[in-house]
Amino acid sequence: MTARVCAIDPLADPRWDDLVARHPRASVFHSRGWLEALWRTYRYQPVVVTTSGPGPLENGLVLCRVRTWLARRLVSLPFSDHCDPLVDRPDDLAALLGFLRDEVDSKRSGSLEVRPRSAALSGLPAGAAYCLHTLDLTPPAARIFEGFHPSSTRRAIRRAEREGLRYEAGTSERLLASFYMLLRLTRRRHGLPPQPIAWFRNLLACLRDRLAIHVASKDDRPIASILTLSFGTTMVYKYGGSDARSHGLGGMPLLFWRAIQQAQAGGIRELDLGRSDLDQPGLIAFKNHLGAVRSPLTYYTCPEQRVNARQHGALSRVARRVMCQLPDAALDLTGRLVYRHLG
Repeated sequence: MTARVCAIDPLADPRWDDLVARHPRASVFHSRGWLEALWRTYRYQPVVVTTSGPGPLENGLVLCRVRTWLARRLVSLPFSDHCDPLVDRPDDLAALLGFLRDEVDSKRSGSLEVRPRSAALSGLPAGAAYCLHTLDLTPPAARIFEGFHPSSTRRAIRRAEREGLRYEAGTSERLLASFYMLLRLTRRRHGLPPQPIAWFRNLLACLRDRLAIHVASKDDRPIASILTLSFGTTMVYKYGGSDARSHGLGGMPLLFWRAIQQAQAGGIRELDLGRSDLDQPGLIAFKNHLGAVRSPLTYYTCPEQRVNARQHGALSRVARRVMCQLPDAALDLTGRLVYRHLG
């Protein structure tokens, strides 16, 4: 007999919070704070599909409905590196995926994308492929430091210490302003707009002490910054930015080293360094040099997505050249306009 599937609102039903609190594969991306920030910033409607009845919630797959004049999609979850279905029984997972495929087949939604971290999803075509890096934080700090690359990481940290770089972490408006300025510099170098500042303000408001902004400064001038999220015993590196003129000072390696030390002191056991595109060798190398373990990360889509790689690459190159030339206000406006449609 096929399990009955129903949908609930995770922002209104406290049973979702209970499931997230106890499920071993839950992450910060499943949390109420992340879902609330998505709703406040982009008006993405969160929904959980489950085979559970009116009693305790035994399983759930959380998604957002991305509905704009350019997009009509189901995504689990927008702007999340990964989001495992919190489902233990294969039959229940098959029922949930079948329910969602029916919604796409009936044209109620244009497409479906699921982003699991730990398991392949039978019944959905494999889509985009990435890699995920994680670092075990259970060994002593000295052993973790010895696992860093001797020149690009350990030597860079020692250089940063000799240069007297100052490290700060917190959630103040001043630190947010420094982080966003450095994020904009980095996105501009890559020919991309920054995410809206409202997104980061809403993350701060909704995640509170689960979020931290880390900033490295030279002579009171911010030169590198990262934003991390925490949930349970995992810390997630989510965003970062730096001033290219000061890369030689070792600000980024210092930030990760200080964040690791701080995380260990707070009982964190794993650093999730997030996903990397396979065509980002520099970013992949940086994470490798931190001693992190690399694993494949595959998203699943319905219907199967086919991209004309040559045409897509040409369009991207043109768009990035234009983005690099925009003034700050125009670049920020572009981010506010486009990110809602991307999800």
